[in-house]
Amino acid sequence: MGGMTAVMKRELQSYFYSPVAYAVMVMFLIIAGYFFYTGMVYYGVASFEISRMAQFGGGMEQELNVEEYILRPLFGNMSVVLLMMAPLFTMRLFSEEKKGGSIELLFTWPIKDLALVMGKYLAALAMVSIMVAPTFIYIGLLAYHSGFSWGCVVTGYLGLILLGGAFISLGIFISTLTENQIISAAITFGALLLFWIISWAAGSDTGTIAEILKGFSILERVDNFAKGVLDTRDIVYYATFNFFFLFLTIRSLESKNWRG
Repeated sequence: MGGMTAVMKRELQSYFYSPVAYAVMVMFLIIAGYFFYTGMVYYGVASFEISRMAQFGGGMEQELNVEEYILRPLFGNMSVVLLMMAPLFTMRLFSEEKKGGSIELLFTWPIKDLALVMGKYLAALAMVSIMVAPTFIYIGLLAYHSGFSWGCVVTGYLGLILLGGAFISLGIFISTLTENQIISAAITFGALLLFWIISWAAGSDTGTIAEILKGFSILERVDNFAKGVLDTRDIVYYATFNFFFLFLTIRSLESKNWRG
């Protein structure tokens, strides 16, 4: 436990000393803010149109669902932006160590590979959480102007963190395969994009194959969290995804390419 904590602190210090981390977090906040703004505008226009139709058509005015028009699209869009940003947090985790020759120094530490991997993983996950946290400002603004179920907000953020953990687990594995950070980020982004595209293929078809493809889609499950649905199958999926790629990371570290 102490070794894992030491690695985590070391990685967090590296993140906060790097301007890249700050740039990524600011960019995420701005893009998320843009999606929140467009969602608010769309909600306002739709509400006005319904009000106008009710006034001139004689029908009853209906109140639009804030969760469906603003919150659900917001969490969905943030998950896509997270897919683009996560590789920037994982690209250096082992690639930089290998290129700089400090990986050999890490192996001299009296810690196991599991503690080393988990320390780096938790540091990256902490950075993703810190990046996502300021977007709660937008939720506060929305709460000031309209009412909604806080349940979907809680599950929505839970879904984002679980998704971020899955992205990081894959990215940290990729970073053990190359000493080039750019290549690491590119391969990670491509792999994550593939998991996203799977949902498109599933949506264009029906039947058993479509259901199987949908089951592998990493972003498809975020929508359930955004709707306030806490399905154990989604949690198990992300937990399994994390375990699988963290296991591959440990195996990669134990290979002769690293120990030799």
